Amino acid sequence: MSLLSTELTARCGSKCEICGAGGKLFPFVVAPKTGNHVDEQVAICNTCHDQLENPERIDVTHWRCINDCMWSTVPAVQVISYRMLQSLSDQEWAQDLLGMIYLDDETLEWAEGSGGDVSVHKDSNGQVLKAGDNVVLIKDLDVKGANFIAKRGTAVRRITLVTDNPEQIEGRVNDQHIVILTKFVKKSV
Repeated sequence: MSLLSTELTARCGSKCEICGAGGKLFPFVVAPKTGNHVDEQVAICNTCHDQLENPERIDVTHWRCINDCMWSTVPAVQVISYRMLQSLSDQEWAQDLLGMIYLDDETLEWAEGSGGDVSVHKDSNGQVLKAGDNVVLIKDLDVKGANFIAKRGTAVRRITLVTDNPEQIEGRVNDQHIVILTKFVKKSV
């Protein structure tokens, strides 16, 4: 890891652009960008860097800092915020923030690009689903292991996305946390 450029140092004010920590900072290239321009980089501390590079080490409490950095005017910071909220979408606070975050079309395309763990989930009509969305079941579903049938028309609120499978979402039906195939839901407005 190299030292920060003068421009990146000036932009970050010698603080991590994600959690606000001071101390030694590193430039982090936000994939799939090349990092050839400062706008494709974020100045981050060692803690944020370690957790971004090693998702198995994520400390959920540390990432509550997204509540502040997601409002940054720097697109690279917005992309990291969005991706982390997606990966933490099983946390209620992350779902709340996902419902509030705004990314312009170009930044959203970057955030959902090949550099993140974000899969594109689509409902039965081809509408893109995001964590925190509400959906409605379009057919009766036999819920295996729970001994009930989730009826067509049942609303599933505040879904979470299965990050490694774009054909599955998770939600609560009859106070049971279940996995649902995206082809059996439609996004509700």
